[in-house]
Amino acid sequence: MSIDAKDMLVVDLDGTLLKSDMLFESFWSACGRNWYSPFLSIAALWRGKAALKNYLSSEADIDATSLPYDDEVVAYIQAHKAQGGRTALVTASNQVLAQHIAEHLQIFDEVHGSNTENNLKGPAKATFLVERFGDGKFCYMGDAAADLPVWQVSGKVVTVNASASVRQQAERLGKPIEHLATTAKSLRPYIKALRPHQWLKNLMIFLPMLAAHQFDMATAMSSVLAFIAFSLVASSVYVLNDLLDLNADRAHPRKQLRPFASGAVPIAHGSVLALAMLGAGILVAALLGWVFLLTLAAYYVLTTAYSMYLKRKIIIDICVLAGLYTMRILAGGVATGIELSLWLLAFSIFFFFSLAAVKRQVELVDMAKRGELTAKGRGYHVEDLPIISMVGLAAGYVSVLVMALYVNSPSVVDLYAYPSALWGICCVLLYWLTRMVLITHRGSMHDDPVVFAAKDGVSQISFVLMLAFAVIGTSI
Repeated sequence: MSIDAKDMLVVDLDGTLLKSDMLFESFWSACGRNWYSPFLSIAALWRGKAALKNYLSSEADIDATSLPYDDEVVAYIQAHKAQGGRTALVTASNQVLAQHIAEHLQIFDEVHGSNTENNLKGPAKATFLVERFGDGKFCYMGDAAADLPVWQVSGKVVTVNASASVRQQAERLGKPIEHLATTAKSLRPYIKALRPHQWLKNLMIFLPMLAAHQFDMATAMSSVLAFIAFSLVASSVYVLNDLLDLNADRAHPRKQLRPFASGAVPIAHGSVLALAMLGAGILVAALLGWVFLLTLAAYYVLTTAYSMYLKRKIIIDICVLAGLYTMRILAGGVATGIELSLWLLAFSIFFFFSLAAVKRQVELVDMAKRGELTAKGRGYHVEDLPIISMVGLAAGYVSVLVMALYVNSPSVVDLYAYPSALWGICCVLLYWLTRMVLITHRGSMHDDPVVFAAKDGVSQISFVLMLAFAVIGTSI
């Protein structure tokens, strides 16, 4: 059947209509649901790229309503339709996923995607479009070098955020051409994806040095190297976590603005970024010896297991978060060769268990405000809020009790000239923890309590006061 394609606008999906790539979207969604998906993906790839896309489309849970669409491209398509033109979504992504997207947007007359036998990309897409609409009988909107064979047989070229090289090659085709630049090139989203503000947590690596009052240059340098290694690896984990949490982040009022969820950073770049940061962290860690390297590896394995599976297990997720905080202190001890006291370990376990519970409390309070009953990607229900609040308070108060017992222990006399000054730390800590839970209960807490504390004036004053009591206890 012949089709009148005189005013046909054919639109690519990945990188054009969508500020993302459905192959990577599907892969990370599948990984987030099942930890063994990467291995099955490799097996599917042996049968060809089309088979891989078909497998991932069946395993992934993609919400077409929350994907990062390019609003300017959507407006361009809508304007074309308003003028009486026809539109088609033709993509190398799987047909099922493309159909879901088209049904959501309601701006396409036709939808064509890859299936188990045919991968609609490059020359294969060009051949399909010529057979469907005729040579030069359509306008094609794309973004990458893979679209050049399609532009060769199109009547008009429209590029979307294409590189300078691709634009030049497209212009040499000698066809009517239009360039759309809908996003600005910037490094800021990439830096934001690394979450450098979260490196504050790695300052705990310096605690063994501070607690032991061991301030020589060798100890300080070892702590600094450990801090750098943990920061690099932590950023790798943050990127990985964001890739696995795309659906949950896009359903969240604030997290939807994260670089990968919003499409500010391509998901393909995120995969490379995670590996690069991990490799850099390993190189720095190797300078501190194999024991520290094993400690860092254990941290990475545990936090990856948390991202892929454990974060969906109630209470276990809080235990793991508390353990990850404490592992930073352990790493500081390993890097410097300082033996950690049981007092410090006991305090850190309860203290960070409290902060982890507050982090979950934040999510549940936010859910209650939005009228949601269950946390997306988590195992909690909104009615769990009172229990989680009590857990946060109880664990925090136990950490203060441990601190109070430490002040009265014989070992304090060897380190502090006036141990009674440390009681001031207990009082400030008791106030600060109670205030954190109360602020969270009122819905005014940041998604991460550590980040909130770093920016909060009262928390800063509390930290200065606790530091002052420690100095007083040392010097008097």
